[in-house]
Amino acid sequence: MKNNLILTTALLCATAIVHGQTQTIAIKQANISSANPNNAEIYTPLPNVVVPGKTFSSAPSDAIILFDGKNLDEWVSAKDQSPAKWTVADDIITVNKTSGDIETKRKFTSYQLHIEWRIPADIKGEGQERGNSGVFLSGRYEIQVLDNSNNDNKTYVNGMAGSVYRESIPLANPEKKPGEWNVYDIAYTDPEFNEDGSVKTPARVTIFFNGVLVQNNQAIQGFTSTGTKHVYVKHGPAPLKLQAHGDKSLPISYRNIWIRE
Repeated sequence: MKNNLILTTALLCATAIVHGQTQTIAIKQANISSANPNNAEIYTPLPNVVVPGKTFSSAPSDAIILFDGKNLDEWVSAKDQSPAKWTVADDIITVNKTSGDIETKRKFTSYQLHIEWRIPADIKGEGQERGNSGVFLSGRYEIQVLDNSNNDNKTYVNGMAGSVYRESIPLANPEKKPGEWNVYDIAYTDPEFNEDGSVKTPARVTIFFNGVLVQNNQAIQGFTSTGTKHVYVKHGPAPLKLQAHGDKSLPISYRNIWIRE
C-alpha cells in the first residue's frame, strides 16, 4: 500500500489540472525546501483559479469510516483524550473553538484520506482569520483549511487552502465559495526514521482539492510550526487531527470523513 499509494491516487484525476505551465513551474520552484528554508510566509506566485467539478466521493467498501454524520464515537479531544465536544447536527460536524482540537482514537501510518469541509456562507474576517482550520496528518503535518475562494482573501500563498502549511503553495486554487462544500482527497506516506531518530525518508503527500491536483508527491519538511523551521521528531502511528483555530471568524464544518490504510 505504502509503495503505490501516491502513484495510484495521482493517476486517478491527473487530467483535472487546469493552469498555465509557466505559473506551475514558478510554484514548483517556490516549493523546493531550499527556496524557503525557514518556512516563512510567501506571497507569490498566486495559484490560478480553477472551476472544480460538482461530484463527491462515497466511501469504498474497505474504508474506515471516521464520521458518517451520526456521532463522534471515533474522536476524542486532542488535549486530554476526553470525548470530543464538537457539534454534530444535520450529518455534519461543526468546530467548537472553545473545546479545542479533536483527533481520532485510532492511530495510522500511511493512508488515503477523504474529508469534506465548508466555510460558513456569512464568513467574516480576512487573511488567516477567515474560516481557518487544518487537517493534521499524523497529528503533526498541517494541510491548511481557509477561505481563499477566487483568490479574494489575501494571505501568504503557502498558508492558503490546499497548502502544506508554511511549506508548499498549492498548484492551483479550485476552492468553492463560502457556503459550498469542498473536498480533500489525500494520499499520505508516513515518514521513516533511523534508529537515532534522524529522517530516513520524509513524509510525502499528494492532494486532490475538489478533484484538482494541488500537491503532487510533495515532501513534507517536518512538524508544522509558525515562524520557525519545520523539523522532524521521530514518531510512530499517530491519529488524524482536526484544528479548532483560535481566530474570531465563524467555525467551519466537516463531513464524510474516511480513511483507507
